[in-house]
Amino acid sequence: MPFARLATATTPTAHIGLGLAAVGRPGYINLHRDRDLPDDRSVEAMRARTHELLDAAYAQGVRYFDAARSYGRSEEFLADWLTAHPEADDVVIGSKWGYTYTAAWSVEAEAHEVKDHSLATFLRQRSETDALLGDRLDLYQIHSVTADSPALTDKELHERLAALAAEGVSVGLSTSGPAQADAIRAALTVTVDGEPLFRTVQATYNALETSAGAALAEAHAAGLTVIVKEAMANGRLAGTEAPAVVQEIAADAGLGSDAVALALVLHQPWAGVVLSGAATVAQLAGNLHAAVVDLDEERRARLDALVEEPEAYWRHRAGLRWS
Repeated sequence: MPFARLATATTPTAHIGLGLAAVGRPGYINLHRDRDLPDDRSVEAMRARTHELLDAAYAQGVRYFDAARSYGRSEEFLADWLTAHPEADDVVIGSKWGYTYTAAWSVEAEAHEVKDHSLATFLRQRSETDALLGDRLDLYQIHSVTADSPALTDKELHERLAALAAEGVSVGLSTSGPAQADAIRAALTVTVDGEPLFRTVQATYNALETSAGAALAEAHAAGLTVIVKEAMANGRLAGTEAPAVVQEIAADAGLGSDAVALALVLHQPWAGVVLSGAATVAQLAGNLHAAVVDLDEERRARLDALVEEPEAYWRHRAGLRWS
């Protein structure tokens, strides 16, 4: 498992990863992107921003970078950075297949990505990822699996994924939606030749959406590495958007709301890597302070009161505007 190298890391920031969803393409659903990104969102401008973030993340001990075929040119930007930094041979690189980017580098696109978990899509996107990341790819995840996804029952796809694992690339999945727990538990039952197929699971978990927690604990107990995405709920738990209790705890700690939101997830015993989705170097620096936030039992109890019903959370998320 590539994540084994993080298990012995001496820097706490090694367990915070950098996700490239917000900078691999000009449009995304995080709040206040008009403040975070320049007016120029050309390919070269976004490439430069991605490289700036990767430089800062690596310098501060971050060792997992997360891309996807649907994150615009994220794999390309990451591949360029890896080529320019041969000394960064200790990073773990993950990407995802299953969504195709369809926005043609426009924020105003009618559809930004299209999901398809078929074998044909895997074969096409695996070839595309290989052309960019080659043997630097450590982890390939099925993107945004739900309990009814054909990716959980397609035996031919499972055999192809197992063959990829035999080549040394770990196979994982990410989940989304109000029934994440069902998808995670279904994935734990998938085997090829009697061996579990999936070695990692990436899921949304944050102060507002905790419904996958028990299933993620089960995945961890089964030996999977758990990666947490959207720990700041697409910006709803950061800055002045954060609920009052988050801002109060942050003020007491002398840090930002984002650090508190990430710290809550880092405190979960099953959380292996927690992703920052920073779009600026300043945001990244604030996120990384999560590693030193002390959340005692009283503070965690106050944050527990923020939990929303999963259906309400995901309905709100679905209504966020691409910007």
